[in-house]
Formats: sequence, structure tokens, C-alpha cells
Amino acid sequence: MDQKMVDAINKQINAELWSAYIYYAMAAWLEDNDLPGMATWMKAQAQEELFHADKFFNFVTERGGRVVLSAIDDPGTDWESATAVFEHAYEHEQWVTDNINALMDLAIELKDHATASFLRWYVDEQVEEEANTSAVAQQLRMVEGSASLFMLDKELGARVFTAPTAAAE
Repeated sequence: MDQKMVDAINKQINAELWSAYIYYAMAAWLEDNDLPGMATWMKAQAQEELFHADKFFNFVTERGGRVVLSAIDDPGTDWESATAVFEHAYEHEQWVTDNINALMDLAIELKDHATASFLRWYVDEQVEEEANTSAVAQQLRMVEGSASLFMLDKELGARVFTAPTAAAE
């Protein structure tokens, strides 16, 4: 694998770990603000990001590259509301989508068909990630300031992380 691609994927591994860190910080804020269901949703999101990082990690090593990790930036710890938390999550997923698209562009430029094939899963995954965080942010905007917030909190608490099947890995 071209070193340029290895370097770019290493950067993405770090971004996925930072994403998990952000979602854990959001979960902590939600717990602290008596929204345990939403915190559970964010913890599942953090687990998903760790799964993504691991998937990239394994791909690099399988292709003969070396994984190099770097420091993880501060995730932030304060938000104005649950709505602000999920709006930030949506914006973050848009940023991740841009990163994945840039990786795909690089794979195409390098004519690295194996990496392009691998990245297709992430391209599709990001459509789901953006849709999910956007939907929750929209629901929160609709119920903000009402007792419905607690009903939504209970609903979001039912989310569990389920690792994709072997075929998707």
C-alpha cells in the first residue's frame, strides 16, 4: 500500500478514536444532566467509532502498513442543551464524511482498488451516521422544553451497539 494512503488512514484511525472520545464526553454531559437514555445512545455511538477505528487498524496491518497513533485532542465537555449535543454530533458526522470522502478520492487517485473497495463500506456507513444524528437533533428541536424530552430520552436509551456481521467487516 502506498505510504501516502497508509498515512491518510492512520490519520483517520486517530479521527475515529477522537470521535469515540467526543461521544463519551457527550455521554458524560448527558448523564450529568439526568438524561441517561441519551447517554446510553452516545455510549453506543462511541463503541461504533471504536469499531470503525479497529476496522481501519486491521486493514492497514493486513495490507502490510504500520499503524501509528497520535495524541487525541480534547473533546470538549460542555453543551447548552441536549439539542446542542446532538447538533454537534451531526456536525461532527458531516466532518467524518468529508474525511472518508477524501480517503476515497486518494484511493482513486492512487488507483488503489483494494482500499477503494474497503472504503465503500464507510461511505455507505456515513450516510446512516448523518441520518441518525440529524434525526435525533430534529426530534430534540421539536420537543425542547417539554415533558416529551423525557419520553425521547427513554426511547434513545433502548439503543445498543451491534457489531456488523462478518460479511460487512
